[in-house]
Amino acid sequence: MQTTSCNWIALGSLALCLPLLGACASQKTLQNYEDEIAALREERTRLKKDLHQLELQLDDYEIQLSEANVQLQERPDPASYPDLDELGILYGTRGGNMVISVPAEVTFPSGKAEVTKSGRDALKTVAKVLQTDYGDGVYWIEGHTDTDPIRKSNFESNRHLSMMRAMAVLHFLVEDCGVPDAQCVVAGHGEYAPVAANDSVPNKARNRRVEIVVHAPGA
Repeated sequence: MQTTSCNWIALGSLALCLPLLGACASQKTLQNYEDEIAALREERTRLKKDLHQLELQLDDYEIQLSEANVQLQERPDPASYPDLDELGILYGTRGGNMVISVPAEVTFPSGKAEVTKSGRDALKTVAKVLQTDYGDGVYWIEGHTDTDPIRKSNFESNRHLSMMRAMAVLHFLVEDCGVPDAQCVVAGHGEYAPVAANDSVPNKARNRRVEIVVHAPGA
């Protein structure tokens, strides 16, 4: 009888504790929900800040794009140089840089590096374009030849010839056209940077040239 009484007492105690356990479990669940809600609110606040920053960056990019478009509109259209077209001087953009390509036949006698009279007239037109539309640029004056070996001139190699022709163009632009020497860089590539295969007379003529590549200041 005593054992039975004890069992009834234990059952009664358990019955009394069950509501308390249920209340504790409910309280813990509620606390978890509240923690999750607080975390979501913090996440929403962070996302709103990130969104605001992205909107500011987008506004900044749009302003930069607008300014760039204005600058592009102010730059002359590469197809708007009829004086160069008339002289047979090629031009266009390469790698974002303006390139003016003067055929050797326009500026030099065969195998020589002295600028001809017609070459001087042509380079005056080139200088006008540079000073008017690209006055703040850095001018890379680069000489090029075909692959025919040097035979009858005093030049050691095609590279030497290309360098001397580039130097001749530099001297004329600086001394006769007022192009700032400090804005000029000179290079001689010889036959190593062709624009066409050296497999025909017309293609070889295309490769014999002096290019003036206009780089942005500091580039």
